[in-house]
Amino acid sequence: MDIRTLSPQLAVAPQILPSDVAALAAQGFRAIVCHRPDGESADQPNYVEIELAATLQGLQCHHQPVVSGKITDEQAMAFGQLLASLPKPVLAFCRTGTRSATLWALSEAGHLSTADILERTSKVGYDLGAVARRIANGGKTPGDHMDAEHQVLIIGGGAAGIAVASSLMARQANLDIAIIEPADVHYYQPGWTLVGGGVFQPGTTARTMSSVLPKGVQWIKSAVVAFEPERNVVILEGCRVVRYQQLIVCPGLKVDWHGIDGLVETLGRNGVTSNYRYDLAPYTWKLVSEWQGGRAVFTQPPMPIKCAGAPQKAMYLSCDEWRRRGVLAKSSFGFYNAGGVLFGVADYVPALMDYVEAYKIGLNFGHTLTAIDGVKKTATFSRALADGGKESVETEFDMIHVVPPQKAPDFVRVSPLADPAGWVDVDQFSLRHKKFDNIFALGDVSNTPNAKTAAAARKQAPVVAHNVLHQLGAAGAMVSYDGYGSCPLTVERGKIVLAEFLYGGKVAPTFPKWIIDGTRPSRLAWLLKERILPPLYWRAMLRGREWMAEPTPLLGAGLHGK
Repeated sequence: MDIRTLSPQLAVAPQILPSDVAALAAQGFRAIVCHRPDGESADQPNYVEIELAATLQGLQCHHQPVVSGKITDEQAMAFGQLLASLPKPVLAFCRTGTRSATLWALSEAGHLSTADILERTSKVGYDLGAVARRIANGGKTPGDHMDAEHQVLIIGGGAAGIAVASSLMARQANLDIAIIEPADVHYYQPGWTLVGGGVFQPGTTARTMSSVLPKGVQWIKSAVVAFEPERNVVILEGCRVVRYQQLIVCPGLKVDWHGIDGLVETLGRNGVTSNYRYDLAPYTWKLVSEWQGGRAVFTQPPMPIKCAGAPQKAMYLSCDEWRRRGVLAKSSFGFYNAGGVLFGVADYVPALMDYVEAYKIGLNFGHTLTAIDGVKKTATFSRALADGGKESVETEFDMIHVVPPQKAPDFVRVSPLADPAGWVDVDQFSLRHKKFDNIFALGDVSNTPNAKTAAAARKQAPVVAHNVLHQLGAAGAMVSYDGYGSCPLTVERGKIVLAEFLYGGKVAPTFPKWIIDGTRPSRLAWLLKERILPPLYWRAMLRGREWMAEPTPLLGAGLHGK
């Protein structure tokens, strides 16, 4: 039997036979619901045969016949009521299991999020994208209407979304553009490392969303729940429907705080912190500035993550502060990295290793943080073994800087836009979707093989802006993104190793070596990070000023952007 679990209370399956019922009882099922009308196919047993077998096994059995492709709102509601009344767990079945899964999805609308429902059904092999709008509408069939329509619709008001909106407006000021963003505050997230290092105040990294939106761009303050790319519409919470001509997807990524057992319960106390959240970065500095010695642990999860250098930036700045205050010798340090190297571009590793050795940091590769106990001050890691196996490793800490696993937002992962890993599936050069020609993505949410940094978004925004206008017939040949990313690695207060690179890890310095040698720690690079990049972000990138960010023509017959 092909049994697929949707919840602790319900599993669904394709057609079962009377001879299967005993095995279902042995597996612990206490009730069966049949969703097939009798006589749908020549190889189908009648419901009464299933009912008789269930009665002999002491299982409750119910028949709720539903015609394939014609599930009504009332039938979904009735199934929800039936499920609530039955002893659990319940097995529901139809010809393939799709009707049963759909009835469950519609009955759970309003109780679970649309993304959660779509993710659960997708994981067990049922694509319910066709009823996403009904799920978003509380399980009820919505009217066929449009709440809004725009030439260009941008999902996400972060660095990528604001930058690409400004780039579009700078090129064609009369465009009809709307940004969908539920948040009231826009954050300069690259500054959080320096907040955790005592250099910036938290407030300098935050501004109201309304203050950074380009003039002439409409703000739709809502959250996306689903996509219908075949119809060129996006579904918002409350089942509002927005149509677009061109769609730009850039909502960032999801930091999965629940991906580590025990983390949520101890964040912000017990010495457990993270610079990946605005309100926690000041706690990092509090721990660092009050440190008198002990065991400090810094973690890095599997890739991809936002700013791959940030986990060790926190470590270097902390160690430098402790060195300056004379407590470094009273401490031990461990860097637990799920990957196999200190940094993905080899040219920058020697300079970083100099600091690792100077600070006496213990490197632990192949270690993924799986659980944390803040009260006991212990962290548990899954360690990869040479033979492909894994073992559990535990270490104590007095302070731990945690970087949780990261993934695409839920509504993206379960959408038709996603690749098998959940990221928006685009051509890495044109940034256009591989299936839907009027959809583009940039920033952290795309599956392009570049570093997920603000510097990457800054270079991607002009590419997407130009290529969207190309699609609208308002610009020439498409242009290309080369994979540029930058990671200013703060190895000590006042010095930075400025890593800049393209696709394939090719080093791509912005400045000549005699100004800044990115492979060596530099005071000029620190001034760039501390004094120049923040105003460049607020006053240039977010305003469509593309200094040193002009895109290049898209070349190569094999590229998707034709």
